[in-house]
Amino acid sequence: MATAAASGDDSWRANIIEDDAEVAKLVRSFKKVAVLGIKTERQADQPAFYVAEFLKNAGVQVVPVPTYYPDVTAILGAPVFRTIAAAAAAEGALDCVDVFRRPSDVESHVPDILAAVPRPRVVWLQSGIRCPPAEEALARAGVAVVADRCLMVEHRAAGSRL
Repeated sequence: MATAAASGDDSWRANIIEDDAEVAKLVRSFKKVAVLGIKTERQADQPAFYVAEFLKNAGVQVVPVPTYYPDVTAILGAPVFRTIAAAAAAEGALDCVDVFRRPSDVESHVPDILAAVPRPRVVWLQSGIRCPPAEEALARAGVAVVADRCLMVEHRAAGSRL
């Protein structure tokens, strides 16, 4: 059986979500979101904290996955996890992984994201974050990818209410 890459199959591109209506539909479906790279309450003025806080206040279960702060055990009242795979194992299926990492760091998280059981439905790269190799790897694995969009802005635009 030929692989998608070897056969020239571009079907994985359907998992790269750019259509506004499709993005809005996804956003409205999110009940549980892991926030990779979340900041702590001490950095409340940074998007990696206040976007997660907005989601929590909107009724979304936020699963914190900080990449720093090794001594922190809870953020926004929820226990922290050090990997997406550990978060999925403890919390169950994740609708979305919201990524707050530098573009150059995103690809290093792909193996962890794909190791999650079950895999998250969507990986969301926040505003200013694009990593084509990671986007392609995730999309080829069947994970939907939204890149370079703010989840808080899209949540508001989708008509979700606090």
